[in-house]
Amino acid sequence: MSILVPALLLLTGFAHGGDSIRPPAWELSETGVTARLRGLSVVSAKVAWASGSAGTVLRTVDGGRTWRQVGPPDTADLQFRDIEAFSADRAVALSIGEGEASRVYATADGGRTWTETFRNDDPRAFYDCIAFFDHKRGLALSDPVDGRFRIAATADGGRSWRVLSGYGMPAALEGEFAFAASGTCLVTADRGGPWAWFATGGGATARVFGTRDFGRTWRVVDSPVPSGPSAGIYSLAFRDAQQGLAVGGDFATPTVAPDAAAVTRDGGRTWTVAKVVPGEYRSGVTWLPRAKRTAIAVGPTGSDLTRDGGRTWERFDTGSFDAVDCAADSTCWASGEQGRLARLHP
Repeated sequence: MSILVPALLLLTGFAHGGDSIRPPAWELSETGVTARLRGLSVVSAKVAWASGSAGTVLRTVDGGRTWRQVGPPDTADLQFRDIEAFSADRAVALSIGEGEASRVYATADGGRTWTETFRNDDPRAFYDCIAFFDHKRGLALSDPVDGRFRIAATADGGRSWRVLSGYGMPAALEGEFAFAASGTCLVTADRGGPWAWFATGGGATARVFGTRDFGRTWRVVDSPVPSGPSAGIYSLAFRDAQQGLAVGGDFATPTVAPDAAAVTRDGGRTWTVAKVVPGEYRSGVTWLPRAKRTAIAVGPTGSDLTRDGGRTWERFDTGSFDAVDCAADSTCWASGEQGRLARLHP
């Protein structure tokens, strides 16, 4: 049975034709699991996938009325922090960790069978996120090895991967890394193209790396989001090649996050702190596909909505979530601790 979580504030929400006045709310769905679900991929109004700790991969094909555990066998010791789904049948899941704990699994039959398509054999590498440009081309991001972030690429929908040369990757800062918090430290443009971006923290500056050639070469810019040992940018979302959002903070101090939301209008070349930020740590952010300037950010202490492209944010819920994602038809889900999955109702 689903439980309706009322919005705390009456906010300007969204509608299919654009932005309008609606009170958004999360409707929790019974999952039957207690895993922390940090991976999330919404395909349509009926189909969504989620992944998380203890080898958990969940799938719904009925709009969240029921969820089935369809994870790869013998993976209870793995954490599936990211999942990218293409349909009710096809999905690619990333487990994170040092050395061989970083793996990629692919299914073409709704999770009935899985194939391990990548296993990291470098003990210095730690893969955090995956992202796809289309149904074939995709990238996986690892924390720095030999002073540079490492990229693995696929050209066949995740069936095989190759580690790219670090020739086109700028040097990493001392202590710099990416956050495997919601599967969105590495993203592509929602509307397609050869563009991708990944975000960092941990070092002296939180930075954003960008590519315009499917990951062969990268440029990097500083952001105004504060960085530190556990602070930085945790999540990115790009509506197209120009309009992007960044959220983050410090998971060690989740209720205090000054300047932890920023916006770009030039493809990530420059970033500006939001005029009104969530003010707390946020681990996931996504655009609403059918609303011109609306996006949602989530974290362990609540959810926020922007109606002006990221300039200002307003709280609408205090429930705990780690990840958020929307399908092209504007169906949105959020996932988090204790098997929490919820659908957004405008």
